[in-house]
Amino acid sequence: MLEPSHNSELPEIPAKRYFTIGEVSELCEVKPHVLRYWEQEFTQLKPVKRRGNRRYYQRQDVILIRQIRTLLYEQGFTIGGARQRMAGHDTDVKPAISQQVIKELIEEIEEALTHLAS
Repeated sequence: MLEPSHNSELPEIPAKRYFTIGEVSELCEVKPHVLRYWEQEFTQLKPVKRRGNRRYYQRQDVILIRQIRTLLYEQGFTIGGARQRMAGHDTDVKPAISQQVIKELIEEIEEALTHLAS
């Protein structure tokens, strides 16, 4: 789904637990109002809402947003087509999500081990 060439164009996702909508906007190069719209269109995207309805996204949300962005902006899908693909009507989507999450977790663990060793 997200090819390495596309990942290199976007900033690296920092090792944090929660991200504000502004941070996610910068990490995914998508405006905040677009993120709020995508929340309505893609049921998989559910950031945690806290005080005053402030959104807090987790790492898997950022990865999901990048995948939606790739489908819409780079692969030319419509919202409906991207929604169907993300809903699992296309078998290529779920393994891509799992592989990306695993890769991110491995990187986090390696960074933690390096930090602990020093």
